[in-house]
Amino acid sequence: MARTGRKKPEVLVVGGAGYVGSHTVRVLLREGYQPVVFDNLTTGHRKSVPAGVRFIRGDLLKPASLNRAFAGSDFRAVFHFAAKALVGESVDDPALYYRENICGTLNLLDAMLAHGVKRVVFSSTAATYGVVEEVPLKEDHPKNPCNPYGRTKWTIECMLRDYEAAYGLRSVSLRYFNAAGCDPEGEIGEDHDPETHLIPNVLKAAVNARVRVKIFGNKYATPDGTCVRDYIHVTDLAQAHVLALKKLGRDIRLDAFNLGNGNGYSVQQVVDTAREVTGRPIKAVVTRPRAGDPDILVASAARARRVLGWKPQFGSLRKILETAWAWHSTHPRGFGS
Repeated sequence: MARTGRKKPEVLVVGGAGYVGSHTVRVLLREGYQPVVFDNLTTGHRKSVPAGVRFIRGDLLKPASLNRAFAGSDFRAVFHFAAKALVGESVDDPALYYRENICGTLNLLDAMLAHGVKRVVFSSTAATYGVVEEVPLKEDHPKNPCNPYGRTKWTIECMLRDYEAAYGLRSVSLRYFNAAGCDPEGEIGEDHDPETHLIPNVLKAAVNARVRVKIFGNKYATPDGTCVRDYIHVTDLAQAHVLALKKLGRDIRLDAFNLGNGNGYSVQQVVDTAREVTGRPIKAVVTRPRAGDPDILVASAARARRVLGWKPQFGSLRKILETAWAWHSTHPRGFGS
């Protein structure tokens, strides 16, 4: 009698057509999981979902679509990437952020409980900390988010704690710093509209000589006067999510981890390194500093390394830029190329 292979564990990836979500889907496939993508495609891209991966177009604000996704499935866990994530937009329209992020998450958690799924890995953010009192930032740093986006993410972390205590729902919250880079195999990349991240905007200026990169201030208390940030490769982020799932429910019940390299790079360093990687001049112009930008924002990811066994593979700024350039140089219009 022919032997049948063991069924791959099925997991739901909410927001799996987005930047970090789509990279996580690929890591899940390599690690022997069967991801199912749930996305409303407002910011995600259908083309980022690999062939053979089940795709469900649905919305967290529509419980009926969530119930359809869970019905008849045997999800071991949920990855939650879906959220509005622009700080400026959250200040201009906080109602949108409270509705989409908090109400959407509430619907997701309730659907999970209704269908007996009690493990979730949540995409959180360094914006939960607010004004930085010390660097590198550790997980026990006070939480005082200073914009609606950060407040919604911190509220969700608090919700997860309450759901664990009351309903036994186990969770890990992963606080990103600056996600950057693209799939090393060149299949998918970063494509936002509008694009607010520094590295893709720098590389757009490399692709198009008429574009100038804005450097928001050069009088900060840093070696070259420009802000210093912690950049973490998106594939390393994705790997951390899978490690968190493996630990969740076995070695840990509820926890939060910073995800960063622990190394800071200034805006000027990013521009200069991008010039070296691309061989293009890349025009930059210094403009007025943005309100609320700290001089230095760098993570301590020691806990993620120790507890999750996380070992970032793309730690250097140059490697991050090389993978990003491989995507942007061949996809100047993103997934529309």
